[in-house]
Amino acid sequence: MSDRMFMALAKYRLKEYEKCRVICDEILEKNPQDLSAWSLKALLLSQMVYVDESEVDENGIAEVLLDEHSMSKVSRPGTSFNATNASTSISKAIRPTTQSGRPVSGFVRPGSESGRPGTMEQVLKTARTARSARPISNSSGRYVRLGTASMISSPDGPFINVARLNFNKYGADPRLAKILFQYIYYQENDVKNATELAAVATQATKFNDWWWKVQLGKCYFRMGLYRESEKQWKSAEKLQPMIDIYLYLSKVYCKLDQPLTAIEVLKKGISLFPEEVFLLTNIARIHELLNNTEESQEVYRKILTIDSVHVESIASIATHHFYTDQPEIALRYFRRLLQLGVGNSEMFNNLGLCCFYAQQWDMTLGCFEKAISLADEDTVLSDIWYNIAHVAISIYDTDLACECLKLCLSANSDHAEAYNNLGVLELKRGNYPLAKAFLQAAMTLNGDLYESQYNYAALSDQVGQLQSSFDCAKKAVASFPQHNDSQHLLQQLNKHFAML
Repeated sequence: MSDRMFMALAKYRLKEYEKCRVICDEILEKNPQDLSAWSLKALLLSQMVYVDESEVDENGIAEVLLDEHSMSKVSRPGTSFNATNASTSISKAIRPTTQSGRPVSGFVRPGSESGRPGTMEQVLKTARTARSARPISNSSGRYVRLGTASMISSPDGPFINVARLNFNKYGADPRLAKILFQYIYYQENDVKNATELAAVATQATKFNDWWWKVQLGKCYFRMGLYRESEKQWKSAEKLQPMIDIYLYLSKVYCKLDQPLTAIEVLKKGISLFPEEVFLLTNIARIHELLNNTEESQEVYRKILTIDSVHVESIASIATHHFYTDQPEIALRYFRRLLQLGVGNSEMFNNLGLCCFYAQQWDMTLGCFEKAISLADEDTVLSDIWYNIAHVAISIYDTDLACECLKLCLSANSDHAEAYNNLGVLELKRGNYPLAKAFLQAAMTLNGDLYESQYNYAALSDQVGQLQSSFDCAKKAVASFPQHNDSQHLLQQLNKHFAML
């Protein structure tokens, strides 16, 4: 092996992929037939854009509205993500939820709302650049950048011309087939040709190689053929039980809205791989999606007994304690995260809230100032100003609260909760037209925000628009049936209409 090839391998192991690519290009310029340099370059190009697909993604707006799979409309509570158990679900008045209905966990996960379009109009207007006939969704949007990354490797075009490859030839070569598949699947984002290569290689191995069955299942999953991918992964499990296989199977069942089956598969994996953190983490996430908070917290605590520095478990337990009126305990967990090196703006924002509710007022504003200085995204900055406004409201400084809410909207004009609070403050000041405009903006941005619906109903009731008040009160009760104020207002309006 030449010294240059040894240097390229060293750079690859150190994950210095760009330097490794330059060395491989130099070797290939001298000898274009050098198979070692060719294989290493294809491998590093795949590794540069590698995406872990074993994570369970949430369904976005595009998936929900454009899904062609038939699901049961009358699922029993606790057996479907669309019919959560009301007896175990968290009250929206205590703990807020995301647009998908999952309680806020304090930890950003794959498919979270940070990069998700907020309305269906945004989804439909998005450019269709993911090689799909559908608008970009959670399953396709993650791979948009992979299609053009191969052009970087050579100024004259792609490194490998996939259209001219003989898959029967390369699929029968066990040395090159896997490297070539990873390049086509990750770098080129060409699922069709990757599926063809995987099918040829599976036949060449006489259907006895579990790795190719897993890859074929990933291709089917990317194409939306969930039952076919399930068959491939079950066949791979019989040949060689692996942790990733159980994660992929649980992902399929979550897509098919079968969370209990997904949990059973993960528990089967735990029986073979005891105390495996990845399997336990996915069980906890599924329980959270079902609003089974107590079960998810038990699993997270079990994870901490195995891995005491598991960031997601610490953050989820801390958030749970905060929303169950235990800010002192939540503060201890967030401080633990700070000791682990998680010193971002979100962390100091959470510390500021915990300090305020734990009556450590001398630390509250200091934490919020640190969070503002570290904020690098407008959405994070808007949340920080929103929380500062909440603190100002708690100390009855309405002028400061209004200024903070306006700063929140200047950072993120789609912050529905900020519009709602501004509407309430203007309503208390007696400025009904401005309060009405703010509350209408909040309901436009988030139609399920029961607070803005109730506040608009109360405003309409005060100005004598009883029919509008009745309609908004009904929407508030539909969004949050346990909201007593909305129920009381609706009862009063029903009595008034009965007397007419």
